[in-house]
Amino acid sequence: MKKSDTQAYKNQLLLLRARLRGDVNAMADAALRNSGLEGESSSMPIHMAELGSENFEQEFTLSLVASEEDTLAQIDGALARVEEGNFGKCVECDGVIPKTRLNAIPYTPVCIKCAEKLEKS
Repeated sequence: MKKSDTQAYKNQLLLLRARLRGDVNAMADAALRNSGLEGESSSMPIHMAELGSENFEQEFTLSLVASEEDTLAQIDGALARVEEGNFGKCVECDGVIPKTRLNAIPYTPVCIKCAEKLEKS
């Protein structure tokens, strides 16, 4: 892969990582913040249904945070491969990852064939 292509993917990964970090922090803050109306001394919902809805929303948001953190780890791995000079090579078969795949998922560590094999197993 050309150095200019690698640099473009690195820039894309850095922007994606920055955006996801902001999203993760905002979602975590929203999920963990006490709910309730401003000015009220109690954050306890008035109705049991409201409490159930808040619990569901909190659990859903925390699961999104976990998913985003997994993506952030994959992005960090891709940035490490850029620094090592291995970006664009499949970590499973050492084959070249097509640019179309990298454009869609710039942090992917595997080619399409290896991704299909990993999904099946």
